[in-house]
Amino acid sequence: MNDGSREGSGAALGVVGDSLDVRGITVHFGGIVALDNVSLMARACEVTGIIGPNGAGKTTLLNVLCGFVRPEHGTMSFGGRELKRVRPHQLAKLGVARTLQGIGLFGGLSVIENVMVGATIQAKAGFWSGLLGLPRSDADERRLRAHAEQALELAGVGDHADAMPDTLAHGLRKRVVLARALVARPRLLLLDEPASGLADDELAELGEVITSLARTCTVVVIEHRMDLMMSVCKQIFVLDFGKVIAAGTPDQVQTDPAVTAAYLGTDITGEGGADDTAAEGSADDTAAEGGADNTAGRVGAADGPDVGGGDLDGAPVPDAKEQSGD
Repeated sequence: MNDGSREGSGAALGVVGDSLDVRGITVHFGGIVALDNVSLMARACEVTGIIGPNGAGKTTLLNVLCGFVRPEHGTMSFGGRELKRVRPHQLAKLGVARTLQGIGLFGGLSVIENVMVGATIQAKAGFWSGLLGLPRSDADERRLRAHAEQALELAGVGDHADAMPDTLAHGLRKRVVLARALVARPRLLLLDEPASGLADDELAELGEVITSLARTCTVVVIEHRMDLMMSVCKQIFVLDFGKVIAAGTPDQVQTDPAVTAAYLGTDITGEGGADDTAAEGSADDTAAEGGADNTAGRVGAADGPDVGGGDLDGAPVPDAKEQSGD
């Protein structure tokens, strides 16, 4: 699926990943249960998927992992180290990087300069060296630029290093965002809807990139594009109303009645006749189960409070409207 040059670049970018272990995470936003005793494990050097309807709590779970949201109950550990009271600015040192649903690139910087922002964790020259333009600072900048070029190649956008972000198509800008996370050389990579806005013919190449990343780090992906998830994930966890309702291989999840019910609202018991189906699909029940009030509650549960501060790789968090979908 991937050529040797890309595989070599991936091996140089990171180190062997570690497992992410999440146990009993519970989060409430007021009277709404956003996450209800959620447990999952993302195995080392594999792609683990998290799927579910809008408002199921997927992005809230990532926000908990990144320290933006504090859980009331539960524990998290990565590589055997407990992620207790971790703050977002500490994640890069722990080997954790995340992309957001939005783009969040700096319009006044070139593509490679945007990616270099994500490499600041590796900078060695201090503030004064950079301010005074000392030789040490110049050497450090050349080193970070080389790392950024490598990340861009791995993400498949190496030819656009000197372009400005607003001159690129949406799919290419999403690749730049991915490269900005990769340049930090993470051991755990959290991808929040990396395929959003991409055309169908772009999914296969993105899938190859994601698969290649799992050779050197643990990858957790949230995505609604089921064809992509079924092709890249070794295991998938399904959330609905803040609970894990199914887990297993892509084939197992795809045939699970609970998953069908979550997405299509079907009767998983199979006991309902025509009258029951009509009763369950009536206008009143539809309004109760899928109406504006319930949808607002579900989305509100997943989104939680606005996330402030910067992206994990140093870029600003996009406007809250970009993060409203879960």
